[in-house]
Amino acid sequence: MSSTPFESTQRVAVLGGGPGGYEAALAAAQLGAEVTLVERVGVGGSAVLTDVVPSKSLIATADAAVAISEASDLGVQFYAKGSNGKPLKPEIAINLAAVNKRLLALAGQQSEDMRSTLLESGVRVLSGHGRLEGPNAIIVSTGPGGTDFDRVEADTIVVSVGASPRELDSAKPDGERILTWTQLYDMKALPEHLIVVGSGVTGAEFASAYMNLGAKVTLISSRDQVLPGEDQDAARVLEKVFKRGGMTVLSKSRADSVERTEDGVRVTLSDGRVVEGSHCLMAVGSVPNTAGIGLEDAGVELTESGHVRVNKVARTSVPNIYAVGDCTNYFPLASVAAMQGRTAVFHALGDIVIPLEKIKITSNIFTAPEIATVGWGEKHVEDGVADGLVYKLPLAANPRAKMMGIKDGFVKIIARKGSGTVIGGVIVAPKASELIYPIAVAVERRLTVDQVSRVFAAYPSLSSSITDASRAMHLVNIS
Repeated sequence: MSSTPFESTQRVAVLGGGPGGYEAALAAAQLGAEVTLVERVGVGGSAVLTDVVPSKSLIATADAAVAISEASDLGVQFYAKGSNGKPLKPEIAINLAAVNKRLLALAGQQSEDMRSTLLESGVRVLSGHGRLEGPNAIIVSTGPGGTDFDRVEADTIVVSVGASPRELDSAKPDGERILTWTQLYDMKALPEHLIVVGSGVTGAEFASAYMNLGAKVTLISSRDQVLPGEDQDAARVLEKVFKRGGMTVLSKSRADSVERTEDGVRVTLSDGRVVEGSHCLMAVGSVPNTAGIGLEDAGVELTESGHVRVNKVARTSVPNIYAVGDCTNYFPLASVAAMQGRTAVFHALGDIVIPLEKIKITSNIFTAPEIATVGWGEKHVEDGVADGLVYKLPLAANPRAKMMGIKDGFVKIIARKGSGTVIGGVIVAPKASELIYPIAVAVERRLTVDQVSRVFAAYPSLSSSITDASRAMHLVNIS
């Protein structure tokens, strides 16, 4: 009797080895399929090699710098003895070349680890540029100069080609002074004055990191405040922290052009103002890597922006072709891409599958402090989209936060009127990415605030603020 759910071996081809493609390949191999993964730059894709892994490693270094600089608030002082016997307070110095060397090495090691896992699972890995040839085959150009070709036939194809930084004609990156976020890691020294164009997630994260590493930072935002698509209270806290740290935030300002000068960059705003700095990071979104890989010829429907249109199980308009990750119109997060990859394969190969729901996705912004969200937000309640009540508890009231010297942040819970079911939450705090998990579980499992409040939280702990907030909402069911 077969140990797999198939009468014959299914052939699965995965185009792109980012988080979505990687998980799709592993899931297919686990279910007994014959799996081939095609990757152009390396297993893990841009998420591992030039985006998520290196950027979060940089942020971890910035967090360490902040911890050292703020240690004196906790009574910890650093001194070096001078020649006259008197103590000299040392300065914190950032060796950016060493930092970038380390984070790129970490990214490379992570990529190799992922490749080894695939090979150990029986996945065939092909290095080269792939494109679809109809709905049942991928042509892979390999060898020196892409002169050799391999044809991979498949019953199911999973497209996971990711996205690249969006470039503007009026601000063309040169890799030296005008940079995309994939080019930052070539810098050998901390920028004297970094101008960040774009105040979305990517812009905010890098602005936060370089400010905390000691660079002068100017953030240009075309909206009223940073992170325009996020919880307003969270964005307000972050902007306050930015300004307190010395960052210049130019709200309601749009960059018309960026040009290189003799020793830096000049950014011209739409109102005629000019901002000069040493470097400029363009964080103005991304474009899917879907052009020229045969999707349209295979019958796959794309959006006007070039993203692959998919449903809740990551299926495209062609029944046996699935697409996952940033190249789709779904949700551009590495964790979502990974979940899409597994879901796509489970659906294609007849395993149990639970369609993805956007409202249950947990996301995190790795600024300092971090911002984590899940479920319905306060704006949904204000707009009448969700029938709920909102409770916000400042983190400064938490005893562990006092011990750690944490001054900024909060826990916010959104619960449905009548039942008290937790339908959303926001956490602004150090390591909010870890703290949001219990609220995410509550949203997924439809727990009430009373059920959450009955879970024991260690005392003292930051997570006890979740318990305290849920206890404060005890009477939500009679509102």
